[in-house]
Amino acid sequence: MVLDTQTVAADILAWSERFVEVPHPALGGWPPCPFARQARLNQTIQVLTGADPYFDLRNRARWGMGKYEVVVYAYDPEEWPYQRFHHAIESANTELLLSRDMLALEDHPADVENVNGVIMNQGKYALVLVQSLSKLNTAAQQMGSKGFYHTWPKDYLTGLFKHRQDPT
Repeated sequence: MVLDTQTVAADILAWSERFVEVPHPALGGWPPCPFARQARLNQTIQVLTGADPYFDLRNRARWGMGKYEVVVYAYDPEEWPYQRFHHAIESANTELLLSRDMLALEDHPADVENVNGVIMNQGKYALVLVQSLSKLNTAAQQMGSKGFYHTWPKDYLTGLFKHRQDPT
């Protein structure tokens, strides 16, 4: 599949608006990401089609976040099977991003993220979402103090906070 950046961006932003930003009863009445709506409205989400996750993230480590809160790279999941995709992102995190206060989070259709019966994946693309590590930790602490993570399964949270401060 050839990815068109405009189509991908429209798909990602529509997913955010219709799912990521919407409160869900199985998540304690919270949306999957309480900060996504404001980032979308402030236009601080950049969506790009990537070529190679490791090299795209190497460049992101050099460039930083700029004016963006989230930089999303999209890939064809057929070209990037889950294990290869996961390895590239994990390597980029440990070798390049963490030391520069950035973290890449992955979303691949072959790695279904089920939280209390809610499928968190976007589902169409293999995605890398890059954010500031310190801002993620601050936001997680803020949401943790409000009970955001109380209904989330512990094993899911363990993976989610692998490279982050666990607020639970």
